[in-house]
Order: sequence, then structure tokens, then C-alpha cells
Amino acid sequence: MTATARTAKLLKGSTADWEVVIGLEVHAQVNSKAKLFSGASTAFGGEPNSHVSLVDAAMPGMLPVINGECVRQAIRTGLGLNAKINSKSVFDRKNYFYPDLPQGYQISQYKSPVVGEGEVVLDLPDGERVTVGIERLHLEQDAGKSIHDQNPTLSLVDLNRSGVALMEIVSKPDLRSSEEAKAYVTKLRSILRYLGTCDGDMEKGNLRADVNVSVRKPGAPLGTRCEIKNVNSIRFIGQAIEHEARRQIEVIEDGGTIDQETRLFDPNRGETRSMRSKEEAHDYRYFPDPDLLPLEVSEKEIAALKADLPELPDEKKTRFVKDFGLTVYDSDVLVTERETADFFEIVASGRDAKTAANWVINELFGRLNKEGKDVSSSPISANQLGAILDLMAAGTISGKIAKDVFEITWTEGGEPADIVENRGLKQVTDTGAIEKIVDDIVSKNPDKVADAKTNPKAIGWFVGQAMKASGGKANPQTLNDILRHKLGL
Repeated sequence: MTATARTAKLLKGSTADWEVVIGLEVHAQVNSKAKLFSGASTAFGGEPNSHVSLVDAAMPGMLPVINGECVRQAIRTGLGLNAKINSKSVFDRKNYFYPDLPQGYQISQYKSPVVGEGEVVLDLPDGERVTVGIERLHLEQDAGKSIHDQNPTLSLVDLNRSGVALMEIVSKPDLRSSEEAKAYVTKLRSILRYLGTCDGDMEKGNLRADVNVSVRKPGAPLGTRCEIKNVNSIRFIGQAIEHEARRQIEVIEDGGTIDQETRLFDPNRGETRSMRSKEEAHDYRYFPDPDLLPLEVSEKEIAALKADLPELPDEKKTRFVKDFGLTVYDSDVLVTERETADFFEIVASGRDAKTAANWVINELFGRLNKEGKDVSSSPISANQLGAILDLMAAGTISGKIAKDVFEITWTEGGEPADIVENRGLKQVTDTGAIEKIVDDIVSKNPDKVADAKTNPKAIGWFVGQAMKASGGKANPQTLNDILRHKLGL
């Protein structure tokens, strides 16, 4: 990272330029059928309090039992973040009161987390590469949910989420702009989805972030940070950072000081507001949970989990650039989601990869975005799109007709080859038929012919007329050759 690149991200205040310093604590729900310390279901959308065991409800005498699958998922995530896996970790009690936290404490990890330092590498759109350090990943249980809008005088409590396993992934304060923060969460979510350790569904609350923001003059010590709690969309993360950084700059430039506090982001107003003063670690009175032994994982178990990891986004992107000859940008777009990368590889198999990438990124993604769909719900399969590219490569249809076939396949289904055959969409390669079309256009437009002889670019007009007359079926190369010959170019 060059100093110049970082300088470009400074925010201008009324008295000076300011640097924004951002760290994120991402809470990712572990993909597991059961909770962290009980056998209750983690399924989304159940009736309130229908997925609650006696342990989750903190009934007297109920003891937690660790879910081994949650531990394995945390370790796999750590390996995917190139992080240190700690062979011994400890569960602690973090003491605080919420109505939806029946125990009166959260079982979490503090000084001895299951995963230590790692990193996430970001390739930004401007070509800049930023390495974001991971401070730690620890396992903890989620709280329940307080519901305030179903009764005019009472708050209701739903404990379905109580005890659900979360991975808290804490970054170092290495981010310097809202764009970097959004790119970081996007990349982190992509890695989690590739690994299958979290589905990253932010609408369901399965991935959310606490955003720590401070500002300072370049080169100065770190400023006082404020934490924006539970931001549940990447767009909102960006908006929250922008507003909070501006707010802090205004306060300081007006002669005030920043109080360390917890804030909430209001997406309707696009602003943050104070929630409470920020607690320090000692306020939670952490101590090792007496009901849980230290967690020990052998090197053999870690090695087995590492050997079973899938190809991750960075590895896949490197391969797409090297083996398929794609640009870094196109590869980055294609590997963001595992399903998209798999779709592309089927389309590109045995075909020109750059053409395949162009069609997947422009035609397919464009249409999916327009209709609010993702690749998993695409009306066109990878094999159908590949068949359209085969018809183009064979000269059976032109690029223009290929887009028509794409549209028909999208809306009506069917095999592209059958669509072309049954609808008479085959490209005209008969030179005689094309010559007849060209002769007719040339004879009716002597002024255009004269213009083309002095301005060769005017041939484009003839191409357009001939393609129109042939219903878009004339072979473009054959048409160009015949036109040049007829016009004496």
C-alpha cells in the first residue's frame, strides 16, 4: 500500500484533511442444524419459542454441551482466513443483562479464542490491493430477540435464536474508507459461503456487523472510536461509516471531543444516533465458564479439516486468470459467488473462455439483475448458454441472432439448437443470396456508393441495411467481403 493511495481516501473537513480508521466485528451464524450448546434446531422462521431447549431457556441445573460441528466450522473458517488455529481455547462467561438473554450472561471466548490472527486480501476496483488483518475469530452464543411492536404495553421475547452459534470475526483497524469496508464484508461473506460455514444471509440476520469508526489527522495517534451496532446490510455499512466519520469530524472541528460510545444506524434517516456509553472488557466481568472444560483440538484434526477445504475465491481467481486468460476484473466478478464460478466453468468448458465470460457477465448477469434473480434461479442453464455459444462458434447463428435465441430460451425454455432450426434462424452463408441483397441496395443508393468510395467508414450503413434486409441472418464476414468487392474498397 503506497502512501499516495491512502492519501486519496482522506476526507476534507473545514480545517484539515482527516483519515477514517475502521475496524469491523462481523457476527456470522454458523451453518449447523443444532445450537452451540444444545440440540435445539437453528431453522429460520419457526413459531416464536418453538426451537428452545431447557438449556437455551436457562432452566436451573441445565448444563451446556459443546456442539462439535460448530467447532469444526469455526476452524474451517479460520483456515480459510489463513489464520492461526489455537489447539487450546477457553469459553468464558460475558456478564450483562438483556431481557432476551435468560442466563444473564453470554457464553463467549475472550483471552483464548479458537482462532488467532489471519488476513483477508482485497482487490479494489481501482487496482489497489489492501490486506486486512484478522485479530481473532471466536465462538459465542447468540441472544434471543425482543419484540416491541406486537403489544401496546408489553415487550415480547422470542428465544428461538438464543444459543445459536455465532463466529465473531474481528478485524484489525486496517480499513480506511467505506468502500474498503464494503469490499471487506463482501469478500468475507464470499469466503464463508465457499467454505459452507455461514450462508451470509444478512436479511435473516445470519451475518451482521458492529462497525468501529474513528477519525484522525494523517500520522496522528488513533482517535476515540464509536461502535455502530448490528448493521445488517453492506450498503448500510457504507452509509453508517460515511455519516459517522462526518459527524466526528464536525464535532472535533467545532472544538468538541468524541465520547467512546455505542451507536445505532437509522437507515431511514441515513444517520447514527447514540445508544449507550461503550463498555470496556472489564465491565463484562469475564471469567472462564465453570461448566465447560478447555477446548482442545489436535494437529491431526486440524490437518484433516485443512485437507478438505474447497478451492477458495482467491485461488479460483488466480486459476481463471492463468488458465482461461481472463482479466483480473472479470475473474473477480465471476468468483464472488461459488455458484456463479461453477456456472461459468460449465459454460467455458471446451469453449472460448473470454467469450463465455463476456456472455455470463454481460448477458446473463444483466438479465438476472434486471429480474432480481441469482444464478441458482436462472431460467437458462449453463449447458443451454454453452449451446448458444456453440451455435455462434459454428457460424450457424450470428451474435445478433444469438441474443434473440437467448431471449427465447430465457422466456420459453427449450434447446437452443431446436429453437434455431424450428424458427428458421440459421445464418445465411449462401454468397449468392447475400450478393442479391447487396446488389439491390447498391443499385438503389448511388449517392451512398459514391460516399463510400471517398469515406470507407460509410460501409457501415450498407452493412446495417443488408443485415436488416436479411432479418439479421447474413453472415457478417461474408457480407463485409461482398460489400468491399462491390464497392471497390
